[in-house]
Amino acid sequence: MTLTGRLGVVALVGALVVGFGVPSWAGIALVAAVLLAAVIVDLVLAGGVRGLALVRSGETSVRLGESVDVTLTLGNSGRRAVRGMLRDAWSPSAGAELDRHPVALPAGERRVVTTRLTPTRRGDRSAFRVTVRSLGPLGLAGRQGSHTVPWTVRVLPPFHSRKHLPSRLAKLQRMDGRNAVLIRGQGTEFDSLREYVIGDDVRSIDWRASARASDVMVRTWRPERDRHVVLVLDTGRVSAGRVGDSPRLDAALDAALLLAVLASRAGDRVDLIAYDRQVRASVTGSTGVNLLPSLVTAMAPLEPSLIETDARGMVAEVLRRTRRRSLVVLLTGLDTAPLEEGLFPLLPMLTSRHKLLIAAVADPRVAEMAHGRGDAEAVYGAAAAERTLAERRNVTARLGRYGVDVVDATPDDLPPALADRYLALKAAGKL
Repeated sequence: MTLTGRLGVVALVGALVVGFGVPSWAGIALVAAVLLAAVIVDLVLAGGVRGLALVRSGETSVRLGESVDVTLTLGNSGRRAVRGMLRDAWSPSAGAELDRHPVALPAGERRVVTTRLTPTRRGDRSAFRVTVRSLGPLGLAGRQGSHTVPWTVRVLPPFHSRKHLPSRLAKLQRMDGRNAVLIRGQGTEFDSLREYVIGDDVRSIDWRASARASDVMVRTWRPERDRHVVLVLDTGRVSAGRVGDSPRLDAALDAALLLAVLASRAGDRVDLIAYDRQVRASVTGSTGVNLLPSLVTAMAPLEPSLIETDARGMVAEVLRRTRRRSLVVLLTGLDTAPLEEGLFPLLPMLTSRHKLLIAAVADPRVAEMAHGRGDAEAVYGAAAAERTLAERRNVTARLGRYGVDVVDATPDDLPPALADRYLALKAAGKL
């Protein structure tokens, strides 16, 4: 049962009548009896809400920042019409624009209610419950009941870095020989022969072919194909640090998506592992048009874990999954302590079998603080920032001695920088 504000207004009018007209106990009893009778009439004549049939439909996924509509179909199999209000409750981060809807549902009919969602966070956003309030003809009281109608919308990563994809694909096309000039690089795959032109590297001359032809012939090369790229997302404590308004993990996801699409277009096979103390997400065997949907679906529910990553377990998982030599792209932090205790002792075992590329998210605020000289506080902040930058440079140099490539860039610059480093490794035949 539910009572409305109209009942309060009527009760106030009744109190005024008693106070100025019949100020007695009999008047109070009369007004109370009238109000009680009106409430009972409303409750008896209000349409039932327990027997309503509710079914959801609509989209089950949406990119972060976009909107999606979820529909709720109500069926009234009762004998009385249901008139009142419906509340379709969602989690706050689902961003429901309007969760309350007026309802006028005659007996034996159906109505459709649409709720527009604009989520504010990645992950699975779930519907809570549907509450229907059916009022009587007087509008003083009514029946109210809740229904559990499950529905989940998976909010996918926004993939802002896709704006960099056309320019990197153009670079890939130039490397791949689809433009006029083919490249020659150590370790690349032989493509074809053509006649020598001024400016060609004399080291690419094929003397055997030239002896059989009437002109000097040179070999053309193309980047390696059918290589294996393993994206490893560190979802431990270092990924929880916020840079600007977002955790480092969000920037890592964006960079991983750009690299995955680019590598797939280049003819390489891409797998994904998200790990902290256990595997949080995994994508294996997806190719072509299925790769990007598989990646964003797997990445959507990932959240940073406030625990230290088990580096030994992560390396063991990579080695277990990848038997052939691969490019392992580890998206993690460059903090000295976690690397000293975790990854550094395991580098020889990993780099002996695979090419390792580490991508880290740098905080642009640290670089800004390093230039501060306005007052004593700014100078101390600058000293701390310089020490942080020096530690990151030292870690990068130490990783380089193990043959590890490092990309250290701000959230906006990390995706294109990582893509460019991949293209450079591919052109050099180091995958």
